[in-house]
Amino acid sequence: MENTCNIVWITGASSGIGEALAYAYSRKGARLILSSRNEAKLREVRGRCENPHHHLVVPLDLQDASMIKEKCGEVLKHTGRVDILVNNGGISQRSLAAQTPVAVDRRIMETNFFGTVSLTKEILPSMIERRSGRIVVISSLVGKFGTPLRSAYSASKHALHGFFDSLRAEVWDQGVRITVVCPGFIRTNISVNALTQDGSPQGTMDDAQAHGMPCDVCAEKIIRGVERGKSEIYIGGRELMGVYFKRFAPRLFDRIIRKTRVT
Repeated sequence: MENTCNIVWITGASSGIGEALAYAYSRKGARLILSSRNEAKLREVRGRCENPHHHLVVPLDLQDASMIKEKCGEVLKHTGRVDILVNNGGISQRSLAAQTPVAVDRRIMETNFFGTVSLTKEILPSMIERRSGRIVVISSLVGKFGTPLRSAYSASKHALHGFFDSLRAEVWDQGVRITVVCPGFIRTNISVNALTQDGSPQGTMDDAQAHGMPCDVCAEKIIRGVERGKSEIYIGGRELMGVYFKRFAPRLFDRIIRKTRVT
């Protein structure tokens, strides 16, 4: 593979948006680093990518800080750089705040926020040194507003916005760019794997998720927005209106969100 191609590291690459991004970036000639906890599934994804032998499978648990540090060292030693880091790995929630133990809240925060931040901090110095690189963060529309049954998930996504908005300003003059992506309902297994109050997966698909945007369409929109240098990208259907209701008509938004079916 020539050095002119982008080296793209995607977390949560074994399914959903991450898997679709892997296929889309491979079609563009990128060299991929594919990460999630499921090594077997990652290898299947790599096999369906263009030029599968060009890509690395790097199993990674975002709740394990020592593993993150170790794997980042291995990747940078092997590839020399990461041009685009796509922080996509995460876990959702379907439980009422009052009935959810703090241990479940912490698990969600460790994966979605601290895991993402830890990985970013390990890769960032090499980007600053080269004065080049882009960090893509897959947040959610609930990173802009909260909905029922997603209190910790929404909090983790709000936290990502705060952190990466600050980081964007800090590293702009050093050539590093930040893109935060806010998907709405995308047809993935995120609701199937979402944690319930006892920490177990919900195991069922939400209606809204089942009728959401296909992953491949979402992936193309993400890549197009990244290539255009956008700082923030909103992707979805009618649910995108929630961003503007929250901003311009907060009282109306409060009434709507209390009554809206969000699963």
